[in-house]
Amino acid sequence: MNRPVGTATRGTTNPNRLRRMDRWIAATHGPALRRSEAPVAVDLGYGAAPWTALELLQRLRTADPRCEVVGIEIDPARVTAAKPYEREGLGFRHGGFEVPLPARPTLIRAANVLRQYDEREVAAVWARLRARLAPGGLLVEGTCDEIGRRHVWVALGPEGPRTVTFATRLGSLERPSDLAERLPKALIHRNVPGEPVHAFLRDFDRAWAAAAPYASLGARQRWIKAAGDLAGDWPVTDCRRRWRQGEVTVNWAALAPNSV
Repeated sequence: MNRPVGTATRGTTNPNRLRRMDRWIAATHGPALRRSEAPVAVDLGYGAAPWTALELLQRLRTADPRCEVVGIEIDPARVTAAKPYEREGLGFRHGGFEVPLPARPTLIRAANVLRQYDEREVAAVWARLRARLAPGGLLVEGTCDEIGRRHVWVALGPEGPRTVTFATRLGSLERPSDLAERLPKALIHRNVPGEPVHAFLRDFDRAWAAAAPYASLGARQRWIKAAGDLAGDWPVTDCRRRWRQGEVTVNWAALAPNSV
């Protein structure tokens, strides 16, 4: 048997940690799941407990009841511990970035997996995972805090990165740039003057400050106003319906590091 590709994560996980990412996937990728003859999603590097894989199955089945989820972990002890939680539509397998499945999945979710890697390693990992996607498939890779209040992820198709999504529990937010600490590995070291992601967060903070009068209506209305103003200068790809969820999604090309 070939050795799995990758390095074990710390394994930190909590129930509902990835709910924001899951709901976004179900809402935006649902049509692609329904078009698939056999929609299979991978929870890559699910950690020391299987909660995120169980929750991914539940949330994707709101988009397509046929969805199946496979949790893949590079640590064999974690796979053994997860096996008792297997059920119809949910399984666990030992593996890594090679994604050892007989068929290509429609979705690969890799949350909090690449934080420990060097920035220069990210492109190769993305390429390997994208190559495993089924036609029309999606790779979602990002980072969140321990209880899922703040999350940033990149969505990639077989052709490459498409968008970056910033998502937060609005009641916990002081300013949009608070999300900088949760930027995925491809961007976190680029939050410096002269880089696009730094300019984006600067402009988002300015829009948030200008929307301060809307705070009397609640943090959601202030976020919606700020996102709408931001869309005048940046290629925001979503609309009010997603903004209400505490999200803003931007074209990857606008935030890509200067050296890429």
